[in-house]
Parts: sequence; C-alpha cells; structure tokens
Amino acid sequence: MSNPPNILFIYSDQHRADVMGCAGNDTVVTPNLDRLAAEGARFSQTWTESPICQPARASVLTGQFPTRHGILGNFAGQCEPEWTTYAKALQQAGYETAVIGKTHFANWPMGSKRDSSPPGEEWLKSFGFDYVLEEFDRYVHVGFETPYTQFLQSHGALEEYRSAVSDRFRIGDRHWEAATSPLSQEQDLTSFLTAEAERWLKHRSTDKPWFLNLSYVQPHVPLIGDPIWVEHYRDVHIDRTAPSIPESAHKAWAGHLALLRKHSHSELLTDEFVLAGARQYYAMVSLIDQKIGELLTTLEHMGELDNTMIIYASDHGEMLGDHGLMAKMNFYKSSVRIPLIIRLPGGGKATVYDKPVQAIDIVGSMLDAAGADPLPDSPAKSLLRVAHDPSYVVRDVANSMIRLRPELTTWVAVTDGSYRLTFDRATGEAAELFDLTTDPDEATNIVDQGHKQHIDRLREASYERLSAGQSNAR
Repeated sequence: MSNPPNILFIYSDQHRADVMGCAGNDTVVTPNLDRLAAEGARFSQTWTESPICQPARASVLTGQFPTRHGILGNFAGQCEPEWTTYAKALQQAGYETAVIGKTHFANWPMGSKRDSSPPGEEWLKSFGFDYVLEEFDRYVHVGFETPYTQFLQSHGALEEYRSAVSDRFRIGDRHWEAATSPLSQEQDLTSFLTAEAERWLKHRSTDKPWFLNLSYVQPHVPLIGDPIWVEHYRDVHIDRTAPSIPESAHKAWAGHLALLRKHSHSELLTDEFVLAGARQYYAMVSLIDQKIGELLTTLEHMGELDNTMIIYASDHGEMLGDHGLMAKMNFYKSSVRIPLIIRLPGGGKATVYDKPVQAIDIVGSMLDAAGADPLPDSPAKSLLRVAHDPSYVVRDVANSMIRLRPELTTWVAVTDGSYRLTFDRATGEAAELFDLTTDPDEATNIVDQGHKQHIDRLREASYERLSAGQSNAR
C-alpha cells in the first residue's frame, strides 16, 4: 500500500453496546461516537471472545479464540512475548506503534502479593509496541504507584481519590455503590490518558505511519464519574432493561448463575440503587466521548484526520442490573456484546451491520487497512468490505467463552443473530437457548422446549469454528 493510513484504536473497558446515542439510546450523551458512526460503519452484533477482561484482551492481541491462546480467565496465566500479535505485524509493515492505558496482558495484580510489581515497560514493548504507558484499573491505585498516581500526587489529589476508590473496593459489599469523584474533570483518569495520547501524537519523531491503542480504563467499576457529567445526569431517568431473573434446570449453569448473583450482591440491586450507579456509568461514558471529540480536533489541527482509520470498541459489556446482575461473565447481551465502530480515513457513508461479527475482526480489519500480513492461522476477518457492501456476510455465527477458574466448567455461547445457545464445552450439554427475534431481552430460556434442530446446528457450528485451537487450550 503506497500510503498506509494511521490507525487510532480506542478501546474502553466494560462499555456495553447499547449505551451510545448511535445505538438508539436517547439518554446518553455521545455526540462524538455518534459522529464516528455517521461517518463509518457500526457493527451492532459484535461479540467479545470472552466477557472477561484478560481473555478478551488476549484474543484481540493475538487474533485468536481463547481455545488457541489458552487464557480463559483472569487468573489463567499471562500473555507470552513470543506470541504473534497484531502490533508486531504492524511494526513489520512499517508502523510506529504505541499503547497508552490498560493492556492487562498479565494477571497482575489479580491474586498477587501486595508488594508485587507491575509488568515492566520492556516486557510490554515485547508484544510489538514502540511506546508504552500502562494503567491497570483504578483499584490498583489504592496500593501501587503508576503514572496516574504520580500525576495525582503532584496535584495534591491522591489521598482523597484513593479513599473514594478504597471505600468501593472490588468484591466488597460497597463494590457497586455509586459515588461522584472528588477529582476535577481535568484530573480524571480518562482525561489523563487522553492528554498522554495527545502528547505522544504531537511529539513523534518519525515519518512512519502510526498506530495508537488508546485503552481507557473506564467505564469499568468503581461507578465513580466526574462532577460535571454527574451533574448532567443527576435527575435523569435511565431505564433498567431486561428485568427477568435467569433460571436454569442445568445444575452446573445454575451454579454459575448463583456465583454471579453472589458477586453482584444481587440483594442490593433495587431500582434506586441501580439507577444511581447507571448515572455514574453514563457520566463515565460521556467523558470518554468528550475526550474522543478533543482527539478528533487534535487530529484535524495536525492535518492527520483524513489519513487516519479510527476504531472504537470495548473488551466486554456491563450488566448494570439487567437480570439482577452486575459486571459481566455471562452471555446475556449486556455482557457479551460490545460497541464497534470503524471509520475509514476521510469518513464515508453511515452503515449499520446487524449480522454477527467477532471482536477479533478488529485485528483483521486493522491489518487489512495497513497492508500488513494477516496473523498466521488467525480466524480474524476483515470488516472493511462492509463499508462498501453492507450485504456482505462476514460470518455465519459468533462465539464466546467463559471459565471462571481452571477447575470449573468451560462454557461456550454461539449466536447466528436469531438464536443464542449456551453449552458445556466438555459434554456438549445445552444450558440456555433464546429466540432473539421474539425474545430480544433473553427472558425465556427455551432449551428444554423441543428445539433440537437449533441446538444441534449452533453447537456444531461452534465446534467447527473453535476446533482449530482445541489442542492448545489449557
């Protein structure tokens, strides 16, 4: 390719697909994401390869399903520097590469000793990045030093911030409690990461095409938004969707749901409690959108926008009270579906693609646009053709996987856009089936109502797509 485009890959953490104006949400304020969608393609049925942070990110890094790279949970090891990655492929194609924000290539600090150290810069660079600025999540800021905590310390704001996060530390009974940040909007982590991204863009010293993965930590819990956007949403009503409480006659899946209810502190999830959290969540999304707008302006002023491919996505969704649950780790659409928008250089005609695609197709699309070699044996597909031909069928099904701990069941879900099946990977036994056409909120599990043809068809399609990496699964 004579003039390969720059690539800006904006990757948020735990942003559910329906919390964008362009996705039909009239409550959330996201004019800049809406602009990207109006000038590009939005993929409304994009599935994460796993609705858990680390396996989802390992899949995008490698363009592989968890069955191939072997990381099926947050406690299941770490990415390995010798792996083939999209960032290495971009380097080989002549790109200068950077990642700013959350990588989660290692399971640090999950289960680590309090005095353990974060992954080093050189280790992170070995995955194919010329520049790295790493942040993990806001819980880490309570006990570890990061570039962001250094920034807050220099502004005399660290201790007050640490107190707000510590009060809502992960797993505790205040984990999902809403709170307004004690920091100014300018001191918010989203603002900090955006400023670092702009600094990198403005001070590059090469003429190479560039790739930047700006990986926001929010809107992941804790549910703490900045004061300005929280004030905007202070009296706004946000509908609580999908009220049904899931049940299953399948013993192991019922046990999985019970673990999720315990993790969610479901007994606390009154409408009032969830609404308070949703307002903070929407505030975090709107700040991300605001900062995306500032980045677009920066690129315009630099004369780079017309030669920059922009991708917006997230690693997985957030239940936000749906089905009596918080967080993710299930296959309901609020958890497994992610936002995905691709705007080609110079923009184009708005396209909405409503057939199944995978998050790893981001990798296929980036490498295609860059004129880089595809990753060997990767099932990732390019989505670029969709911008010109929305009738093109990228995939017949999409898959996702969950395993909370090595000794527990590995669950697989598969959808063709019309039905969604959940089954035990080891035994093939089906635990859930939903007719998404008549039951879009997945309220009625019809797995035991005589739909063998749909169950068999989807299960076999899933086995076929995942079998290539089966021998490498841990």
